[in-house]
Amino acid sequence: MTTADSQEPEGTTLNVYSYVVKQGKPVGPREVMRGANLSSPSLAYWHLQKLENTGLLQKNEAGEYVVKEKASISGHIWIGRNLVPRLMCYSLFFLGILVIETIIIYVQFFSTEQTPNLAILYLIATNAIAFALFLAEGLLLRQKNTPEKNGD
Repeated sequence: MTTADSQEPEGTTLNVYSYVVKQGKPVGPREVMRGANLSSPSLAYWHLQKLENTGLLQKNEAGEYVVKEKASISGHIWIGRNLVPRLMCYSLFFLGILVIETIIIYVQFFSTEQTPNLAILYLIATNAIAFALFLAEGLLLRQKNTPEKNGD
């Protein structure tokens, strides 16, 4: 394996790869150009060739590209055909804990009329901060890997 083969896609190449996987059908350079918001078909073709050389895509008889294998991308997970930053999943975990803690405090306060313990409130604050941080970082990572609109 050469060093080019062992590299995982990043940046625009990752956007192109994610688009091809999301389509789930053979795509050509013009379709990739439109879908991944690239400036020209030749740029799309270059990224498709790069992905073909790394073994992630293959060209069919019609000259269109199909996914050969779904690669694991560091910091991301595949949910169906969507590439989602792993940090987003962590934020959902903390959101679940936060909701459960809030329900417990709600039940404790309104059914038994006990005031919540200060330690529980600190725990809720810590989980809320963890949720917010993971969500913010996940959204920033997703925005970084999402192609910008060219306005074409």
